[in-house]
Amino acid sequence: MSLTLGHFLSLGAMLFAMSVIGIFLNRKNLIVLLMAIELMLLAVNTNFVAFSHYMGDMHGQIFVFFILTVAAAESAIGLAILVLLFRNKSSINIDELNTLKG
Repeated sequence: MSLTLGHFLSLGAMLFAMSVIGIFLNRKNLIVLLMAIELMLLAVNTNFVAFSHYMGDMHGQIFVFFILTVAAAESAIGLAILVLLFRNKSSINIDELNTLKG
């Protein structure tokens, strides 16, 4: 039995659904929210690579590198903000972080 495009798309859909569920169920911990966003980006990258492989085109795989670069920058900035908020508030609970409101 070989893996088809449907297998990879269903894997990507399951990862995407898990990340959406993670975002909606856990709105208190900022680290879990960042991890769910990263999981969402990885699910989209899985679909890009699968389509790129099955269509014989390298553009999807090249586009994945740009997405991973943006995701790495987003993670670094998000974790830096998280460290600063933890130093000031001694908590990463989102309900207690009302100082970000404009």
